[in-house]
Amino acid sequence: MSPFRAPLESIGNLDAETAAALIEGTADIAVVIDHKGIVSDIAFGSDDLLSDFNADWVGQPWLSTVLPESRPNLEALLDESNHRSVTRWRQVSHPSSRGADIPIQYRALRIREKGSVVAVGRNLQGMAALQQQLVDAQQALERDYWRFRQVETRYRLLFRMVSEAILIIDAPTQRVVEANPAAGQLLGETPTRVIGRPFPEGFDPESTQAINSLLAGVRAAGRADDVRARLIDSLQEFLVSASLLRQENVTFLLVRLSPLLADTAVAAMPEAKARYLRVLENAPDCVVITDSDGRILTANGTFLSLAEIATEQQARGESLDRWLGRPGVDLNVLMANLRQHSTVRLFATMLRGEYGSTTEVEISAAAVRNGERPYFGFFIRDVGRRLSTEQPPSPEQTRWLDQLTDRVGRVPLKELVRESTDTIERLCIEAALKLTGDNRASAAELLGLSRQSLYVKIDRYGIAADHASELHAPDKKIVHKPRPE
Repeated sequence: MSPFRAPLESIGNLDAETAAALIEGTADIAVVIDHKGIVSDIAFGSDDLLSDFNADWVGQPWLSTVLPESRPNLEALLDESNHRSVTRWRQVSHPSSRGADIPIQYRALRIREKGSVVAVGRNLQGMAALQQQLVDAQQALERDYWRFRQVETRYRLLFRMVSEAILIIDAPTQRVVEANPAAGQLLGETPTRVIGRPFPEGFDPESTQAINSLLAGVRAAGRADDVRARLIDSLQEFLVSASLLRQENVTFLLVRLSPLLADTAVAAMPEAKARYLRVLENAPDCVVITDSDGRILTANGTFLSLAEIATEQQARGESLDRWLGRPGVDLNVLMANLRQHSTVRLFATMLRGEYGSTTEVEISAAAVRNGERPYFGFFIRDVGRRLSTEQPPSPEQTRWLDQLTDRVGRVPLKELVRESTDTIERLCIEAALKLTGDNRASAAELLGLSRQSLYVKIDRYGIAADHASELHAPDKKIVHKPRPE
């Protein structure tokens, strides 16, 4: 507050009537209170405010004219007037004859020491109305926000549960903005990996051209006829439809991929291929097709049964290593051989089910080159119920056992154990090489040895002497060390 610099010179001595007229003209309500806190006079700035109060205040304690929760503010105002000539603004609420409370903001001025107090009030009904409108508007926004959240939740749930593949594509860049799980399964990827990639991708050249023409027509005219498309590594044919979607200033394309009926798709293929696919689907052996990383693209019902999986959808996108007997070893060995030789035959391992069951299996596999996206086919046979034919011991094993028995009592046990250990180690290396098709890198991984250690042991025991040139190649230099006693 900034006071007048020279009130006596600029205003002079005001008489009571002039001061009263000035207060009445500037205040919405003015109350004069004596030193006992009794209202001695009152003035209203408008007839509407006068009609809002239900009784005449003159002769009543001023504290009785306000609501109980406002009395502490009014008492503080009167107490402050005893120490300061002009008090601060304080807000109180008066009861109204119309039901709604009337908020008034007062400032008090003591006329003379221990004399009457003049309280000047501002009517805050207009401000309260604006505040109420603001609160109502905020609550309306909150309700709209939660309603839109519920609508968005239902949309996202429907988007995820729909069986058809749906993609939302940014029209200018033609990149995927959003994809549902069905689209990820159809494209052989998880939905998160599909997002951000260009569309179409992974289709055969004819399908790519047809889809690009479809999207161009939708961007230009808003609609276009559906087209047929097919992925490079899939025989499944489906219809591609698109529509334009505008959101604010951004244009999107809503693309739907609808698989054709199985009978129609089979009929479109040559009869020989159709029969071939039906045989693979109903084969008693497991048939699994994976990508170059070992992630499952498709699997037949026999594999689902052995792996204890309800639907093929649960297996798609998962690594085949999840169900093989030695995680991190078997699949790596198979993949290494497939990349090197394109085929693997009768690889013995275990297949683990989701609920803990294990099955002895033999795996044969083949790699199919498909440009930059090769894929692998695995044929897994259950050999758990096969009658085991125990192989007779080799002459070398029989001779070694006989020699070992004959030397008991003549040679210290420590020396017999050392010689037996060397023989067992050599037999294990030969078994690993036989199991991996003489692939030494895979055999080292299978035995838990480094490649260098395996080469040293092979050279020490004279295993596979026909690979001597490989052992002494410049990039695989072997350091021969005598076995410590």
